[in-house]
Amino acid sequence: MGFTIEDMLVVGSDRYRMELAAGRQGWSNSISWVLLLEDLTIIQDFSGKELAVTTGLGFRDESSMLRLVQELAAHNASGLIVNTGYYVMDLPASVIAYCDENDLPLLTVPWEIYLADLIKHLSIRIFLQGSTDTQISAALIRAIEQPQAYDRYAPDLLAHFDLDGSFQVALVTTDDLGSMDTVDRRRLSYRMQLYLTGLTHNGHFFYYDSCFVVVLNAMTEAQTAEILTEFSVRVRRKMADRSVYVGISDTVRDIKNLRTAYRRAKAAVRMARTKGLSPVFFADMGVSRLLYMVDDSDLLTSYASEKLGPVLEYDRAHGAEYLKTLEAYLRCGGSIKAMSEGLFTHRNTILYRMSAIRRLLDVSLDDPEERLEYRIACMIRQMDDLPQ
Repeated sequence: MGFTIEDMLVVGSDRYRMELAAGRQGWSNSISWVLLLEDLTIIQDFSGKELAVTTGLGFRDESSMLRLVQELAAHNASGLIVNTGYYVMDLPASVIAYCDENDLPLLTVPWEIYLADLIKHLSIRIFLQGSTDTQISAALIRAIEQPQAYDRYAPDLLAHFDLDGSFQVALVTTDDLGSMDTVDRRRLSYRMQLYLTGLTHNGHFFYYDSCFVVVLNAMTEAQTAEILTEFSVRVRRKMADRSVYVGISDTVRDIKNLRTAYRRAKAAVRMARTKGLSPVFFADMGVSRLLYMVDDSDLLTSYASEKLGPVLEYDRAHGAEYLKTLEAYLRCGGSIKAMSEGLFTHRNTILYRMSAIRRLLDVSLDDPEERLEYRIACMIRQMDDLPQ
């Protein structure tokens, strides 16, 4: 997850007497670069994850300091370091409150700290961690694509993951992620990572095959669910203009099974897009797990058409709703009373339609296995990403 605020505090608390004053929930924010600023001009060019450092020269009063943190939050900065003791003696309460509310880490270093040394030191750390992250991403992609080639990816991962431990994969995508240019996708990636709080070095975030991939290692499913559910809530709140879909695998053991977790996450994110739900957990998908794991979409489409063809043709020719009636029949276990209440239709009408449906399909629908076949066919019809 890159060089984070937490990492910076580890190396900076003693060396630079760095303290975290607010925004503690953003401790896992990763940092793309460190920039010294004394006015708001360059903030407009932020791409995301920048760490701002200021002496406070241009932000001496409460209103200007508050405007600074508001702009930083709006442009997806990782945090702010204030050099206190000369231009800024104490951080205003309103600024602290805003940073806490928006999970924007606000840190201080005393005036006698030489900022040029601090910025240089942190920049080197960020660069080195960035190179390591690129190496880790490439190794994880190899693990997904070639799980049997253990010797090709394990050496690059041993220092960072418990390779014999548990793994889960989450996939995050949008309607237009695959068609974005590299710059826009990077900016979106930075925003996503800032909303993924609570995850640092037991997880990794990268882009692959039209999705952002989150690999989680040595975490319980409860921990994963908490992190990714909170992430989904943050995304909906902060990116209300964009549809974001999250699919999460169940747990597998051993890095050699990462491909399995990835494929299950792919099934879950596919269902999330189809149903407009987020997040979707593979473990909660029921029998739909089997359908969304099938890569051969033509097979699914032909099966549904084979089973439901006569009903679909009748509905198209007569403007009827026999398919809707059949779906209700299968969903209600054949209960005419439940169907009548669910469809707001008289029971005699239901009985008439079901008699016609049985004639069209040439089946009795009395056998449980027979019903299951048609239930599966109806479920396939509800997979919106398949030809109808």
